This record gives sequence, structure tokens and C-alpha cells, in this order.
Amino acid sequence: KYYPPDFDPAKIPKLKLPKDRQYVVRLMAPFNMRVGSWLDQPFPSSWSWGWLWAAWSRIPTLGGRAAVPPQTDPENTDYTMEHGATRNFQAEKLLEEEEKRMQKEREEEELNNPMKVLENRTKDSKLEMEVLENLQELKELNQRQANVDFEAMLKQHKEVEEEQRRKEQE
Repeated sequence: KYYPPDFDPAKIPKLKLPKDRQYVVRLMAPFNMRVGSWLDQPFPSSWSWGWLWAAWSRIPTLGGRAAVPPQTDPENTDYTMEHGATRNFQAEKLLEEEEKRMQKEREEEELNNPMKVLENRTKDSKLEMEVLENLQELKELNQRQANVDFEAMLKQHKEVEEEQRRKEQE
């Protein structure tokens, strides 16, 4: 940086800012949330996309108090809010809970009914067979595409064209 010889830092005016000013903060959270400690309004739905959304928000320093960020919850492999905000609707977590409930119901049903065990096994084996067939079809398709030699095809096409030209000239 260049400072001219007549530069005097004392002549620069001091910036006087209010003590209750607001800071612009880039806020990224792993889930949709409703901030309650300083705003009593939910974030607009247009700001929430996927599991990670970002929003520009203004956070006043209410006497040195600010919101606490989400804490990690390793037991449930999730995040928790201690205070300052509450979670909004979370479809993915509800879906996982529904799958767990369905699995538990199936296990309880199988304990009481041996015929249901047999039915479930046959369904599972059919599904596994279909998956294996689809996988085999995909492997065959990939092998067919991998075995195609495009250079040889172009060379053969050029030879056919040259032969046609010779016939036309004759």
C-alpha cells in the first residue's frame, strides 16, 4: 500500500456507530427452522431448499444475547436446538420413523404368524430375483456398448463408400 508523505491518520474521522446496530450474517443451517428469540416470524419458504438452506438475516445484539446454533446429536445422527429457534416440518425424519415403524410391525407380525413369514420370504426372494435380472440386463447392455469399436466402424464405413465410388466410376 502506498501512503503519501503528507498522510496523517489522525485526520481520518472516527466512525460513530449505534450500540444497538444490526449485523448482516450469512446463516446456514442443516434444517428448516423458525427463529423465535429475536424474530417471531418464520423464514419464508422460498429460503428453504433441501436439507441445507441459506438465508440473509439481520441479527440484533439484544443486550449481548444471540441465538445459539444447532448442537450435534450423535446418538440420533441429527441436530438439536437448545433455545432460540424451533425446527419446522422435517419430512425426511418422518419418513425414516415410518420405515422403522413398518419394519417393527412386520417383525411382530412374523413372530405371531408363521404363514406370514413364508409370504414375506417369497416376496423378498421375488424382489431379489427381479433386482438381479435388472442388474444382469444392465451389465449386458454395458458390455455391448463397451465392445463397440468406433474406429473400426468408421474404417468399415469408409471402405464401403470407396467401393461404391469405384462401382459408380466403372
